[in-house]
Amino acid sequence: MATTFFRILKFGLQNFSRNGLLSATTTVIMVLAILVFNGLTIFGVISNSAVASLQDKIDISVYFKSAAPEDDIVKLEHALQSLSEVRAVEYISSEKALAIFKQNHDSDDTISQALAELQTNPLLASLNIKAKDPNMYPTIAGYLETDQLKPIIEKVTYGENKEAIDRLARIIDTVRVAGVGITIFLALVAVLVTFNTIRLAIYSNREELGVMRLVGASNKFINGPYVVAGVIYGLLAALAGIIVSTPLIVFISPYVHAFIPDLSLSAYLGSHVPQFVFYQLFFGVALGATSAAVAVRRYLKI
Repeated sequence: MATTFFRILKFGLQNFSRNGLLSATTTVIMVLAILVFNGLTIFGVISNSAVASLQDKIDISVYFKSAAPEDDIVKLEHALQSLSEVRAVEYISSEKALAIFKQNHDSDDTISQALAELQTNPLLASLNIKAKDPNMYPTIAGYLETDQLKPIIEKVTYGENKEAIDRLARIIDTVRVAGVGITIFLALVAVLVTFNTIRLAIYSNREELGVMRLVGASNKFINGPYVVAGVIYGLLAALAGIIVSTPLIVFISPYVHAFIPDLSLSAYLGSHVPQFVFYQLFFGVALGATSAAVAVRRYLKI
């Protein structure tokens, strides 16, 4: 059995080397498919991190009437913290809100002079509420709109980023679908190219195959070298994809980090090396082996 296996491997390598130009073309097409697959994977990581980072900025701001007792505000804060939908609640008193406003506009002389002329604090106390999931905000908003809270609440607002984040999520979904479509298209092209490469190899070796049949060679011995050639195409394409993708990911990592401070592609790649290598090898080898197996079944009538 070991002898047969090594002979099949040997003839598979011969089939790969005999069709040098076709083998190179097939490998290049597979590399393109794998690079698009890698790009789609990295885009998924970036988009998920971007959406998560932006979603963290969504909140509900509850502004209280100037005459609202602080005890009532604190009671509402504790009640909100007990809700299963709520992740965090931050109380900002009117004094703290004024201090933050002054700090944010300390370089604006006009605003500073206007505040100095005011006799009272124009800012209202508020609660900033973050939900565990963005889809839970309508439930929280409904809780705040009950009749018993109307005497103390001036206004309830969603975070200003909600609409932008929803739009970003739609764009990301569209790009992701397009990426999947391109990957599938290139994979089909790679399958067709590999299929025709194996078909031409079978045709060019038809006399040799006839002799092998006459001397009683088994079906596995005849089919095997072509499947091995397909596996070699996929293996080389996967290795080339790893070699090309790795420095590209490291190169774009600082730019992505500047856009999303919580994400480092270099660190992500370093912590996912086994998965990164495995998925590319699996994708490439499966693509080559499947194409070769289909071609062998179609054109080797044994």
